Amino acid sequence: MTLGVGGSTPEIELAKLSDMTGGIEPISQAELSARLEKAQRLMQEQGIEALYLNAGSNLYYFTGLRWYASERMVGAILPARGKLEYIAPHFEMGTIQGFMNVQGEVNTWHEDECPYELVNTVLTRMGINSGKLAIDESAAFFLCEGVRLANPNMQLQSAQSVTQVCRACKSEAEIAIIKRAMDMTLEVHKAVARILHPGITVADVEAFIEKAHMKVGAPAGNYFCIVLFGEDSQYPHGVKTPKALEAGEIVLIDTGCELFGYKSDITRTYVFGDASERQREIWDLEKAGQVSAFAAARLGEPCGNVDIAVRNTLEAAGMMQDYGLPGLPHRTGHGIGLDIHEGPYLVRSDKTPLQVGMCFSNEPMLCIPGEFGIRLEDHFYMSANGPVWFTEPAHSIDDPFGYQA
Repeated sequence: MTLGVGGSTPEIELAKLSDMTGGIEPISQAELSARLEKAQRLMQEQGIEALYLNAGSNLYYFTGLRWYASERMVGAILPARGKLEYIAPHFEMGTIQGFMNVQGEVNTWHEDECPYELVNTVLTRMGINSGKLAIDESAAFFLCEGVRLANPNMQLQSAQSVTQVCRACKSEAEIAIIKRAMDMTLEVHKAVARILHPGITVADVEAFIEKAHMKVGAPAGNYFCIVLFGEDSQYPHGVKTPKALEAGEIVLIDTGCELFGYKSDITRTYVFGDASERQREIWDLEKAGQVSAFAAARLGEPCGNVDIAVRNTLEAAGMMQDYGLPGLPHRTGHGIGLDIHEGPYLVRSDKTPLQVGMCFSNEPMLCIPGEFGIRLEDHFYMSANGPVWFTEPAHSIDDPFGYQA
């Protein structure tokens, strides 16, 4: 029997868990100010007159204001020189001010008015009548088009050359938050493995993981959750009708939570029962792929080199080339932070040089059609001395959590 899998109950395991968030603080006001200053330096270097930050993770990253993107324009305008100002519906004024961390004038529009024309008014008052206006890359097309039509003298472009450059390299404070979130999710993984039994359903497991994340200090529970048993595990993001667990089957659980806006994301794959030779062979190859990715992550080298190294390892062991099956059907990894998937990416085509502070998933999943899939996912960040794991990777198929390591 796989060590640490089965033999307990949800009640026992939930009782063992406790809040793990002590000693971790949210991003400081000083760091928010430094982010805005860096963005303005980049804007000046690139000849960008102003930057529009839409509701979502970019607005939160630079201002600390959490707001969801919708059909109503809510955001902020950051000039290359000068103070940031907000754009919001008039009826949201009080709420916006209540959640505001970076102070700035709130420019409002009523429901029968055009917010995109208000952008023009604000830019004009800032002394900006023409030039480059960088629009949040996550903004919907209707918003970009509205701004373009209402601001014909401005040259619109993506804000990614500013936002991603700022967000890609995490600070010590960000790395500390992400590490704690990862530690929380790893403890949830250990707990859920112990409650498994033949016949348990995906819904049962998901419900436990939700409660477990709350117990370790994530008030919203799971940020996401994927639970797959047996042949279902060959499909990276699940199936329409998931099966219940049977003895001897692969268990793939991919889940994460959120702490101060930052995400965790860990996948563990093991066997309920005793692993077969075939399961062991593919698990060990998946582990080899993950190890080769970590070894290839070198400062100054393109992100894509990590993906290339993994594919060379897998193809040498008999997996299909490129994205063919059996093999690795998706990129090796993604950046992580306020968004669970954010740039840059560990994919062959990404030429971004690896830099100190960049954070990535390492998950070169192997999918074997008609059989099963194996995904081992941990994250690392780039230090001055190279990659550092946020969490220790799975130890072995017989002892995935390293109880006897």
